[in-house]
Amino acid sequence: MTLYILSHNESIRSTCERFQHSTETISRYFSIELEALVKFSCSVIKPIDPQFGDIPRNILYDNRYMSYFKDCIGAIDGTHMDARVSNAEKAAYIGRCGSTTQNVMAVCDFNMCFTFIMAGWEGSAHDSRIFKFATRNRHNNFPMPPPGRKYYVVDAGYPMQRGFLKPFPDTKYHIPDFERGSQLVRGRKETFNKRHSSLRGVIERSFGVWKKKWVILRDMPTYSFKKQIKIVIATMALHNYIRRHPSREDPDFNICDADGTYIPEEAYEYRIGQSVVETVGNDFNREVRDGEGAEEMVQLREKITDALMDEMNYEVSYV
Repeated sequence: MTLYILSHNESIRSTCERFQHSTETISRYFSIELEALVKFSCSVIKPIDPQFGDIPRNILYDNRYMSYFKDCIGAIDGTHMDARVSNAEKAAYIGRCGSTTQNVMAVCDFNMCFTFIMAGWEGSAHDSRIFKFATRNRHNNFPMPPPGRKYYVVDAGYPMQRGFLKPFPDTKYHIPDFERGSQLVRGRKETFNKRHSSLRGVIERSFGVWKKKWVILRDMPTYSFKKQIKIVIATMALHNYIRRHPSREDPDFNICDADGTYIPEEAYEYRIGQSVVETVGNDFNREVRDGEGAEEMVQLREKITDALMDEMNYEVSYV
C-alpha cells in the first residue's frame, strides 16, 4: 500500500478503494511504514566504502575522467521538491522558482546512489547555507573526504574548500550551455568546466530517476511538513535499495546506464537553469565564500586543467 501511494501519488481514499481497507487503516499503516523506511535509510543512504579506498569503476574505466579525476568520490547538489506549508510559512518556502518548495541537499556516488541527504530546508535557503550546516555539525554524519587528495565535485553554489572541487567562475559551465553553442571548447577554463560538468552530471541523473519513479515528490499531498520530509527520505532509501539489489534490473536506471549523457526531465522541475557566468556579481554569489584549503583545491584544478590541455594538444598534433 505504501509503495502504491509513493509511486502513483494516490490519495488515502483511493488507496482505500484499491485495497479494500478503511481510511483509518491505510493512514495508520502508511505512517508506520514511513517510519520504518526512515530507519531503514540509515542502513542504505551511506557510502558502500566509507574509507573511499578504491577508484570508482565509472571513473576507472572511462578515459574522459581517468586519471584526471581518479580521486573524486562523488557529487553534491541541491534539488527542490514540491512542498505544502501553511500560509504563515509560505514566504520562507518560496524559492527562485516562485513555488513553495523544500530544498534538499544530496551527495551521490558514481553508481547513482545517494550517500547523504539533508532534507527539510526552506525553498529560499541558499545551497551553501545548507552545505555548511551539513558539513560543520558532526551529528549529521556527513561522509567527509578522507585526509589527502580525495574530493567531491560541486557547482558554483558551493564554496571551494579542501575536499570540494568547483568549476572556474566567469566561464561557461553547464553541458546545455555547450550544446546550445557551437560545442567548441575555447581555452583552459572551458576545457576543465565541460569535463567537470560532465562528471557531476551523475547527481542530476540520480535526481531525475528518483523523481520520475516516485511521483508523489512532484505533487506533494497536504500532509504535515514533517511527513513530507519523511517521504523524501523514504523514497531515497527505496531508490538506493532498487539500485543496489543484486537480482533486480530497473528500466529507469537502465536508460541512464545506456546513455551517460541522459538526464530525465524530472531532474529540472522546480529548478532554474543557470550558468556560472550569470551568477557572478549578484547576491547569489555573496553567500558563497571559499573555506579552509581553498588554495589547495585551486592548485588541483590547475593541475587537472594542465593535464586536460596536454591531452588536447597531443590529439591535435597526432591528427
